[in-house]
Amino acid sequence: MVATVEEAKAFLDAHPHIVYFEILFTSMTGVPRGKRLRRHELLPIYEYGRFLPGSILVVDTLGADCEDTGLVWEDGDADRVARPVPGTLVPAPWLGHDVGQVMLSLYELDGTPNDLDPRHVLQRVLDRYAADGLTPVVACELEYYLVDIERGHDGELLPATSFTTGETPKGIQVYGLPEIEAHGDFFRQLWETADIQNIPLEGAISEFAPGQVELTLKHKPDALRAADDAVMYKRLAKGVALSLGIEATFMAKPWADRAGSGFHVHISVADKDGKNLCADADPQGSPLLLNMIGGMKDHLADVMGILAPGANSYKRFKANSYAPVGLTWGVNNRTVSLRVTAGPAHTRHVEHRVAGADGNPYLVLAAILACAHYGISHKTDPGPAVVGNGYAVAAETGATLPTNWFAAVDYLDKSAVLRDYLGDRFVDMYVKVKRTEQARFYEEITSLDYDWYLRNA
Repeated sequence: MVATVEEAKAFLDAHPHIVYFEILFTSMTGVPRGKRLRRHELLPIYEYGRFLPGSILVVDTLGADCEDTGLVWEDGDADRVARPVPGTLVPAPWLGHDVGQVMLSLYELDGTPNDLDPRHVLQRVLDRYAADGLTPVVACELEYYLVDIERGHDGELLPATSFTTGETPKGIQVYGLPEIEAHGDFFRQLWETADIQNIPLEGAISEFAPGQVELTLKHKPDALRAADDAVMYKRLAKGVALSLGIEATFMAKPWADRAGSGFHVHISVADKDGKNLCADADPQGSPLLLNMIGGMKDHLADVMGILAPGANSYKRFKANSYAPVGLTWGVNNRTVSLRVTAGPAHTRHVEHRVAGADGNPYLVLAAILACAHYGISHKTDPGPAVVGNGYAVAAETGATLPTNWFAAVDYLDKSAVLRDYLGDRFVDMYVKVKRTEQARFYEEITSLDYDWYLRNA
């Protein structure tokens, strides 16, 4: 679905003071890229689109071309047309009172949705649900750290100092109110701007490490818009933090000895009348919910390359760390990968706890929902729920997640289920991008190489 010219005209009429617009496209790696335009350039985007090089679809995390994809030289780096996403033309006040932004999605020149655009990949999965008269209802829950812009004496990352006391946070203080109050200006501006941008952002908590916070986006029966919200929210959090002299990082594991940052996805499925098909008086949920869990559990290894997209992502998965490590599920149990939450029967749903905060929201939702739909379609039995320590069960049974970046990408490459749902071409290109990143990342010589091997080799 493409935004209309009327939407842009109404926005311009309502915001005569906004004279600059940042247009954003989110590629496979989840990094928004685009241009800053002047006011007179906005309407033409809504009338006939903006042309962008096809290579932007397959750049690596640092924005470099991935030539193995064939979308650089062999393709002549040909243009695709970018069109605006409905509802994403909004003010961006942290950039200045005169700046707005709009998200874009890529199409072929004939109007066909580009099959490598993560938004269209997610839509492809949602079409499978729609064909069965089903609607996924999702919520995205992101953990991240607030950190100082300046590093320590040895280049180390430091938690953001308190706005009120000037002190560096120490200790865990999970659910601590002083830790939230210490950055009250950040949260105040975050919520105010989220409301301006129509991002349904809810409450904040201090998480399981100094400087770590978590906020949830409200459940939505529109998974595509929920992913848009998550992308916009991450950009918003980073922007507001920088405007206040600190940084928000969604890096999966900023410190080896502290909690990693997860991207928890809450999922239920509704029928055409909006009824929650996961609802059941049984705390385990309905048979359909169990089938969803079965599909997600059986294919967790296949999706790890998407849920944990980079080298740092895999440092998060450690036993007894609140990051799951096993092919496990349970009821009201945070030691498992797939948790049926507590609450009234009509709210029954599953929390998928594996993805890192560094995951691309479109692709994380696409991969998870693909596996859930597969489970529904094949009536997959998840087996018995874990009771007690899920980490111990995973260790005893050997049913563990691939916690190696190379192995995870190999699993994705060989997954018939993910190729069916996400598309062969998408999986091929994603795997090529990730293997290019792997080669580039590991060819770098770091200070750790010298610490370990300079004198000891």
